[in-house]
Amino acid sequence: MEKQGGGAIVNISSIASIRHPGYPIVSYCASKRAVNQLTQNIAIQYAAKKIRANCVLPGLIDTPMVHEALKKVYGDGGVEEMIKKRGNMSPMKKQGDAWDVAYTSLFLASDEAKYITGIQLIVDGGSSCKTD
Repeated sequence: MEKQGGGAIVNISSIASIRHPGYPIVSYCASKRAVNQLTQNIAIQYAAKKIRANCVLPGLIDTPMVHEALKKVYGDGGVEEMIKKRGNMSPMKKQGDAWDVAYTSLFLASDEAKYITGIQLIVDGGSSCKTD
């Protein structure tokens, strides 16, 4: 990126990097927090070289990987019950989808975000604003 005169880096973290998710996943939270710090350090170190670095922090996102990993956690209702319960955890009463994260990432990588670097952009339907 230095040789080409700049660029944009978009890392993916999680809202678990900035608040407790409500269940014990300490290594996941710590590793995602490390992604945030890496992103901010790159942003500062390379800003003068026209290299931007930003981070997307998704919340509850409905993906096939989540379905598979959590299908037994939510009991007899299966995946449909899991989707409903996870959706109700969000103030918007639904989970995001992969497109929500993709479009946010696309924006941060685009020239429309040319003066944005070092941020942690939360994509969680308002979940990280909740106090409960």
